Amino acid sequence: MKKVLVVLTLVMSSLHLLANPDSILGIWANSSNRGHIEIYKINDKYYGKIIWLKHPCDASGKPKVDFRNPNQDYRNQRLLGLVMLRDFKYEDEEWKGGKIYNPQDGKEYNSFIKLTDEKTMSVRGYIGISLFGKTEKFIRIR
Repeated sequence: MKKVLVVLTLVMSSLHLLANPDSILGIWANSSNRGHIEIYKINDKYYGKIIWLKHPCDASGKPKVDFRNPNQDYRNQRLLGLVMLRDFKYEDEEWKGGKIYNPQDGKEYNSFIKLTDEKTMSVRGYIGISLFGKTEKFIRIR
């Protein structure tokens, strides 16, 4: 009976974590572990910015910049500090309606986020409908 209660308690606390809108807040490593993204909240929306890069400088030793950005005014913006996730709202145990910017191709995609468990986050970027997209797994660091 004790084991059943312990298991039930763990399951219930996990469900509470996944149903908590702020459970996404923290620092996450991307799937390649070449970058860390801090998820933060402003009012009722969630954002993510790059706070660490494994290789923050290019071959010449200069900080990497967003040189593929379609807006020429932003091409000299450093990747460190770049907001790449924006405008997500929590609804039905997902963070929806947001955008993800990919500095590797300079494009922005529709996106949604789900927590798989307390340490794993799935971020899906897509064009039009979510069928045409890609999902990345992020691992919680803090």
